[in-house]
Amino acid sequence: MNDDERFMGEALGEARKSIGQTSPNPAVGAVLVSRNRVVARGHHRRAGLPHAEIECLQRFKRDLPKDATLYITLEPCSSVGRTGACTDEIVRSGVKSVVIGATDPNPRHRGRGLEILQNAGIEVRSGVLAEECAGLNEAFNKWIATGIPFVIAKCGMSLDGRLTRPKKEGRWITSAASRRHAQRLRAESDAILVGAETLRNDNPHLTIRGPGNSRQPIRVVITRSGKLPRNARIFTDLHAKQSLVYRDVPLAAVLAELGKKDVVSLTIEGGGDVLGHALDQRLIDKVQIYVAPIFTGGGVPAFGAEGARSTSSSARLDRIGFKKVGPDFCVTGYPKYPPIAAGE
Repeated sequence: MNDDERFMGEALGEARKSIGQTSPNPAVGAVLVSRNRVVARGHHRRAGLPHAEIECLQRFKRDLPKDATLYITLEPCSSVGRTGACTDEIVRSGVKSVVIGATDPNPRHRGRGLEILQNAGIEVRSGVLAEECAGLNEAFNKWIATGIPFVIAKCGMSLDGRLTRPKKEGRWITSAASRRHAQRLRAESDAILVGAETLRNDNPHLTIRGPGNSRQPIRVVITRSGKLPRNARIFTDLHAKQSLVYRDVPLAAVLAELGKKDVVSLTIEGGGDVLGHALDQRLIDKVQIYVAPIFTGGGVPAFGAEGARSTSSSARLDRIGFKKVGPDFCVTGYPKYPPIAAGE
C-alpha cells in the first residue's frame, strides 16, 4: 500500500461516519496531510452542513503548510446548492495538492470539479481506491444518475424459503440477533416499503429502534384495494406523517415518485408477493436475506409472484457475502439479470 492509498483509507474511515446521515447527499470523508501525517479530518454530517473537505480545512486553524495535501473520497462539487461550491473553497484555501477517490457520479458534473482545480494550478491525482470510494455510495450513485432509488430486498426466511411459520405459532423465524442486525439497514435507508398483507398481518413499526435515532425512514405501503387498518401503528404513532400509501400504482411508478421526493435508498421488507414482483420486474438492486436453520413448511414463499420462466432467464446473485448472525446466516448480494429474450 502506497501513501496515497493509506491516507485515502483514512478519508474512507471518515466517510463511513456519514453513512445513513447525509441523504440526499453522498457520504464523503476528507483528511489533510502534512509531513506524512494527518493534521485535520472532516466528514459530511448531513445535508445543509459543510461538506467533508470544507469541514476538514476549517478544522485546521493555522496557515496551510506548503506541503499540505487534501485527500477526498469523492470529487468535490462544482455547483452551488444548499452550500457553496467546494471547488471554490478549496482554491481559496491555498492547498496545492488534492487526491480524489471516486469521480462525481452525476453525469452532468462528472470531471468538472477536477478540471476547475487543475485550471487553478492545483496538482490533482484521482482514482485512488476508486472502487472502495464509489461503493460507499452505491445508492446515491444510482439515484443521482437515474432518479430511481436504490432498492434492497430484505427478509428473514427458513431453509425451505418461507416467510411464515405454521399457523398459531410465533411470528419470528429468524433470531433476535438477526433482527438487531437488520436495524442497521433500516438506519441507512430513506424509506421502508411493505405490502398491504404485511401491514394487516404483522402491524409492523417500520422504525429504527434504539437510542439516538432521531432520523426515521419514510414508511410506504402499496395496496390494491386501499382497505388498510386505520389503527395500524404506522398511521397512529409519532411518525405517522412519514407514512405514505399508494393504491393500485405499479411498483416501478411508486419508485419513480419516491425518487422525486429525494428517496435515495429504499428497503422492501415484504411480503412475499411484493418481493417476488420486484424481482420479476428487475427492480431489486441488492438483497439482504437472513436464513434461519429451520424448515417451517409455512404458507408464504419469500419471493412469490410469477417467477422465472426458465433457469436460463433466472436472476443470479453476484458479489455474494455470507455472515453468521447468531444462529442464522445473512446472505447479501446483487442480482444479475440476464438479457430479456425475444417474446418475453
